[in-house]
Amino acid sequence: MDALPVTEEVDLPFASKVKAMWNGKETGVMHACGHDAHVAILMAAAEVIAKQRSELPGTVKLLFQPAEEGLPIGEEGGAQLMLKEGAFDSPTPEAVFGLHVSSRLPTGVVSFRAGAVMAGSNTFRITVKGRQTHGAEPWRGVDPIVIGAQIVLALQTIQSRQVDVTSEPSVLTIGVFNAGNRQNIIPDKAEMQGTLRTFDEGMRDFIMRRVTETAEAVAKSGGAEAEVEWRASGYIPVVNNIRLTQRMAPTLKRVAGAGKLIEAPRVTGSEDFSFFARQVPGLFFFVGVTAPDTPLFKAAPNHSPRFQIDEAGLIVGLRAILHVTFDYLSGSGQ
Repeated sequence: MDALPVTEEVDLPFASKVKAMWNGKETGVMHACGHDAHVAILMAAAEVIAKQRSELPGTVKLLFQPAEEGLPIGEEGGAQLMLKEGAFDSPTPEAVFGLHVSSRLPTGVVSFRAGAVMAGSNTFRITVKGRQTHGAEPWRGVDPIVIGAQIVLALQTIQSRQVDVTSEPSVLTIGVFNAGNRQNIIPDKAEMQGTLRTFDEGMRDFIMRRVTETAEAVAKSGGAEAEVEWRASGYIPVVNNIRLTQRMAPTLKRVAGAGKLIEAPRVTGSEDFSFFARQVPGLFFFVGVTAPDTPLFKAAPNHSPRFQIDEAGLIVGLRAILHVTFDYLSGSGQ
């Protein structure tokens, strides 16, 4: 359930040895974000809820959410497809809860935040079209690699010089840069892929427009062309319903214990739980999985090939999701 194209580097007996193809390249595959832990937590919750079925003062739906990490271009999946296929139909939920394990928190700590807690994300691809020539005679062609590098640098001026950094945070990152296949041949084209993270729709629209305008203008200045493609299936920000969050905060505090429930900072990572929380009031919180004897600054982050969890955190996550479910059904906090 939602592994990533990352080669696992942890020394564990169950470390993944699986390989797969991603974007035309063979890569290792591992659970580098903890979604296997989420499945384990929800499976355990399913057992408990099933045993208490006759005592439930309401209906519970369990959402096993595949493809949250995104799909190859052209494929469909995740929360949006689940909703499209009727996950919230017959009956429609009154509220939705979700959690995510985090290496930023020590085991036993739970964090949450009312309002916007995770950024929206938009994926883009920039194709720079130059003219191939011999690497010893660059003046006979148009070098898309040099122009592409200039575009990468120019895009960062959008963040540093064109956006009011005091209003809302945003992140613009190029994560892929591909061009050429031989050291002495300047290729016809270069391709870049990147991600934009924002909490505000107006800022998102502005940055998207400026990315396109900047790439096209820089390419033209070097005699090339740039095509910017924004992927249609972007994620919206995760926004915790303020009233629901305030209502369930005492439950999370009781589960975590004294001093172990904290306010989460806004996170520039994204989650398509956001689409569930747009349909009905939602609460998404984080559960620590870094062992107490590991300094947090040394803990490998989610998506790292060295990411691993302290399994004691699974019990905390299980108790948290069960208690918010049962307390909500029983009307606690109303």
